[in-house]
Amino acid sequence: MITLDVNGRLHRTEVEPDTPLLYVLRGELQLNGAKFGCGLGQCGACTVLVDGEPVYSCITPVATLERRRIRTVESLGTIERPGPMQRAFIEEQAAQCGYCIAGLMMRAQALLERTPDATPVEIRKQLAPGLCRCGTHMRILRAVGRAAELMKQDGSWR
Repeated sequence: MITLDVNGRLHRTEVEPDTPLLYVLRGELQLNGAKFGCGLGQCGACTVLVDGEPVYSCITPVATLERRRIRTVESLGTIERPGPMQRAFIEEQAAQCGYCIAGLMMRAQALLERTPDATPVEIRKQLAPGLCRCGTHMRILRAVGRAAELMKQDGSWR
């Protein structure tokens, strides 16, 4: 039995210790924001935060995650009340197909929580591991800048 702290709630799961976190999130917890992309930790579609740092959930075994805080894109807000990062991506129309967006949002969230005044260079560096084939890169960069402004306004970066 492995207990995971996901989005502030404890979940007990009976899976093999080497089961990738992504499989538990999508299969057992029905948290479908993180996507299965490459399965190799190379595309970033599955990115979640573990103790505030971006990790590829497709290659992270659940056994390494007990007593650690896991956050998925679902922790950022809801359809009814999107959080600052989600609002910024919506306002900037940063998603085209949307497959990579949850992972990019989580990478951006991690950066802005530790560096509220991130420079464009820091933002690009943080987002670099995430692959987006739709070509909305400039809108994504604008969305992260806008999210930083929104997070400062409502104090959610603290």
